[in-house]
Amino acid sequence: MRFLVTGGAGFIGSAVCRQLLMNGAERVVVVDNLTYAGNLQSLATISNDPRFVFRKVDICDGGTIRELLRSDRINVVMHLAAESHVDRSIDGPAKFIETNVVGTFHLLEAALAHWRELAPALRETFRFHHVSTDEVFGDLDFDDSLFTEETPYAPSSPYSASKAASDHFVRAWHKTYGLPIVLSNCSNNYGPYHFPEKLIPLVILNALGERPLPIYGAGQNVRDWLFVEDHARALELVATKGTPGESYNIGGRSERTNLSVVESVCDILDARSPRAGGASYRDLITFVTDRPGHDRRYAIDASKVERELGWVPLESFETGLAKTVEWFLDNKWWWGPIRKEKYDGNRLGEAGKTAR
Repeated sequence: MRFLVTGGAGFIGSAVCRQLLMNGAERVVVVDNLTYAGNLQSLATISNDPRFVFRKVDICDGGTIRELLRSDRINVVMHLAAESHVDRSIDGPAKFIETNVVGTFHLLEAALAHWRELAPALRETFRFHHVSTDEVFGDLDFDDSLFTEETPYAPSSPYSASKAASDHFVRAWHKTYGLPIVLSNCSNNYGPYHFPEKLIPLVILNALGERPLPIYGAGQNVRDWLFVEDHARALELVATKGTPGESYNIGGRSERTNLSVVESVCDILDARSPRAGGASYRDLITFVTDRPGHDRRYAIDASKVERELGWVPLESFETGLAKTVEWFLDNKWWWGPIRKEKYDGNRLGEAGKTAR
């Protein structure tokens, strides 16, 4: 299999690239414009693999994308490139529309042209995999309800609205032009190489720096958490084994309030890297004014991907979080320059969903 991965220098994208090469991909071509959350260091462990290629390209450059698809004989496109931070979308929605909607349109046009040029046998195996988020569904009550593949879309933020729009465009290219697409909608990801403005790495690094650990409102908003390497395995299955035209919800069955997530991080750090004087990192927790339109609860029903593709998460929230904290403790070489050069440490975050 020969893959083109958009947003491959981001958080989830880099995990996907590592997964594909580990699992025997013939070629993995990364397309990334290296915006603030893109980082070539996230690809350092595979950068010398002869099967790996990086191209600094904007997904809105459809002509260049089309040429890459042709020259590298791509038969699977995995589209993860996106602006993904809710707070940033509230501050400046235009960039989200440009990347997530217009960028997806240009990518679809390039993929469609490439697919039409393929020999019949190659057309049968070609896939365009659009990676999306559970936020397109809006939010849930604090009960036992779950997002399924049939849940109506009800986005709350400019970010989730832009992802919902791109989902609709992808489905339209399948129904109108026959492009063989698959979609996936995931819950909150966490793990190694997670950009430091997102909730879990923000808390880890603020705690180590003896800075406040900010939590919106009372911290009772609930999210379903998914370890990024489990997500990468699921994405490979969806891209290569998923049924054209179908969508798959991917979640970790690990619902937690934001407050409990922060407290769990504090408890691990108390054991692994205690504060001077012996106080708990929990003492740094600070509640701040809630953000506009903050969704109450997300929870994924992953039965379809489990049943049809045989995927199950290998990490529980407890084991995955322990691995994540350990990775950040051991890899300051990666996050130190980002923290210093790109990010002032004051922006709040939630876990990355799509490409980042």
